[in-house]
Amino acid sequence: QVQLVESGGGLVQAGGSLRLSCAFSGSIFIRFYHMGWYRQAPGKQRELVADITSGGNSNYVDSVKGRFTISRDNAKNLVNLQMDSLKPEDTGVYYCNAKRGSSNLWGQGTQVTVSS
Repeated sequence: QVQLVESGGGLVQAGGSLRLSCAFSGSIFIRFYHMGWYRQAPGKQRELVADITSGGNSNYVDSVKGRFTISRDNAKNLVNLQMDSLKPEDTGVYYCNAKRGSSNLWGQGTQVTVSS
């Protein structure tokens, strides 16, 4: 059974940093998947924060450009999201996502709270 497991969330002061990791377990390898990080703030819809193609091309929502960096380590079946200069508006539950064809996988989410 394929699973995505996020880790690295927590409470941080504004201006601080966190690094989220998404571990991809199962018999399928991450290198074939388009990977993304989404977040959902209280009372808001889930939004795409950053994604990275199987070829390594990345894309970011405007609000995190220059502050967040998505990366993938296909050998370790990991996708990371380095978050710097965090702001209170970055608070939310962050979800890892993997897409390939009709396959659309989600992790359970990890809470990120940024205090002002």
